[in-house]
Amino acid sequence: MQCAACATTVDDGWSASQLCPACHVISGAPLPSRASAGSPIWLWTSPSASPALASGNLAVIIKAYRRTAQVTQSTLAAALGYDTTYISMLENGRRAITDVATLRRVAHYMGLPPHVLGVTDPADADFISMIKFGESTIRLSSIARESGHSTEAINELWPLVWRLEARLLEGHADHAAARLLGQARAMLGVALGDVLPEENLASAARWTGRALLIAHRLDDVALLTRALRVHGNELRKIGKKPAAAARLQRACDIAPPSERGAVLIPLARTLAELGNIEYFDTTIIDLQRFVDTHHGTPLVNPFVLREVHLRGLLATGRLQEATRLAEADTPDATGVAPQWRTIERVTVAEVFRATGDKAAASHALLQSIATAESTRLPHQIQRAMRASRGVLPEVEEAGAAALQRLYLTLPAA
Repeated sequence: MQCAACATTVDDGWSASQLCPACHVISGAPLPSRASAGSPIWLWTSPSASPALASGNLAVIIKAYRRTAQVTQSTLAAALGYDTTYISMLENGRRAITDVATLRRVAHYMGLPPHVLGVTDPADADFISMIKFGESTIRLSSIARESGHSTEAINELWPLVWRLEARLLEGHADHAAARLLGQARAMLGVALGDVLPEENLASAARWTGRALLIAHRLDDVALLTRALRVHGNELRKIGKKPAAAARLQRACDIAPPSERGAVLIPLARTLAELGNIEYFDTTIIDLQRFVDTHHGTPLVNPFVLREVHLRGLLATGRLQEATRLAEADTPDATGVAPQWRTIERVTVAEVFRATGDKAAASHALLQSIATAESTRLPHQIQRAMRASRGVLPEVEEAGAAALQRLYLTLPAA
């Protein structure tokens, strides 16, 4: 179907809405959630289950299932319509199931994709393709977001999340599928955190929280680090700062060396908002050291470091230091995500307003509003309006007009 607001072409089965997923959530409507069907999907996501699945051996898989699910041979036999002796012989390799329909039934009962037992059908083949290309979808969505196109990222991610969750709730799961869903949920939550207005940001935190639920179950430090980081940051944005700090500190403790910088950024911001000056300063030093020793990325670079440091100094009451930093040369912004440029302009304006330089503050805020509107970042417009409240009426008017234009493009969801 074609979105009634932005004309983007998306799958027409995702919702009854006439909007694409991105316009749907920007309009204030939540993305639909699938109700749990009580599926045993987590049985096959543990590290101990992976070797059994990889073997493709029915005897090994049945033993692993019974051990993980704590099911007796007699219980399994009754569920499948066999006697206990037959289950024992299957586990000992003295009997084999060759009938395709029976193998599908056994796979369904144990919560497995049929291909694990050597049986395929069109639906299963589609699922295998989705797993194969899912990593590319997430990678392309990340690139889109870093280029300032978070709405495109949402529209790419949502069909993947929707189909993965449907498949898993039918009882078909393995470690790879669960990991992919965790990655997709995390990336979806981050993109939602970009495009949602402040009053709806809790939706982004819910999706990153769902990613964390999966990450806790998998033996994957990189996924757990990312899930803790993005969920902590979204919690910070909705005012749950102590909870955010706890998750971000844990992410920092377990982060692989290459991921540490991405964690230090939201951790430093959270510590400043909590007023923890000493720990904030230590974290900024660690972040500076990371930036000095690693190649810059759209997220971790000198430009972002300066903004985080600047806002933290202001939040901890050190206006003179913040002013000196704001007046210093701005690091090169080449390759920096557009949303960070918007964030930086508002932060600089907050410093100028605090020093009484209304003209400079107004100029920076009007710049931020223009960029935020073009990249559809409503809560950054709201932040700019908040920074100008009661002092810069021209900025408040520009922000209100930008929000109105943004929402006038959206028919009712």
